[in-house]
Amino acid sequence: MTLAPPNSSPSLTINQQSTAAWQGTLELCFAKTNGKTFPVKSYGTSPLRVQRPFYPAAAPENCQSVIVHTAGGMVGGDQLDMTVTAEPETQVLVTTAAAHKVYRSQGDWAQQTIQLKVGAGAYVEWLPQELILFNGGQFQQSLRIDLEPGGIWLGWEITRFGRSARGETLKAGQWRSQTEVWQQGMPLWIDRQQLVGGSEVLSSQNGLAGYPVAGAFLLLGAVISSEHLNALREQLDSSSSTPGEIGITQLEQGLVARYRGLSSQSARQYFVSIWQYLRTQVLGQKAYVPRVWGV
Repeated sequence: MTLAPPNSSPSLTINQQSTAAWQGTLELCFAKTNGKTFPVKSYGTSPLRVQRPFYPAAAPENCQSVIVHTAGGMVGGDQLDMTVTAEPETQVLVTTAAAHKVYRSQGDWAQQTIQLKVGAGAYVEWLPQELILFNGGQFQQSLRIDLEPGGIWLGWEITRFGRSARGETLKAGQWRSQTEVWQQGMPLWIDRQQLVGGSEVLSSQNGLAGYPVAGAFLLLGAVISSEHLNALREQLDSSSSTPGEIGITQLEQGLVARYRGLSSQSARQYFVSIWQYLRTQVLGQKAYVPRVWGV
């Protein structure tokens, strides 16, 4: 799905925006030592920090890092900048401790810039929990991935527009998202999307079709055969019973899957099923789910 261009009370939102904006930074670097991946650099400024690395019993070769946003959410004027470097032959999974909230803005943008550098033969999974854009919020995100030959990146983005459990929709505000994947100066994937609150794209069949949740899943750097693609589609067709719309498409060096529906949890379950299949059947990895997700 390509969108056309352009849990707080109102009083709490105003109070939050009266404080100085956050200018948070995070730098992570992973290297392989004695056959195991370790974080060799972990530097952050408020409100960003990283928990101690975790090595799941099911896949001890994977270094799992969890990013924590200590402020609980973003307001207009906040800026987060993150750089993650995976040196050659490392295996890294990066996720977040909780959903990322963007509160109503008085006019300024909340911005997040992420750069991922994937070394030769490295395998990086970028699997953040969902973004919740409050009515009136203004959020802009830029994600760029640079792959060295043999490097593989897998990631997703799940966004809820408005606190739909409260009956809230995105009547005002804006959302912009830009994802770029490059390898040796050549683009493998470029996707730019924008949604304006109150626009007809919210209800259009070419947009959200009235659903509050949209998501995209990507794998770049590995060729997916037609046999694996068909097996994935059959698996998803037989297991999907949640209202919503899904689709999966083969790329020259990977695949893309999209979701639009009622539930961010359903979006994640859909993406996890794809991720686990790719891990075990295509990438030679073991399947597991990060414990921080609580599932």
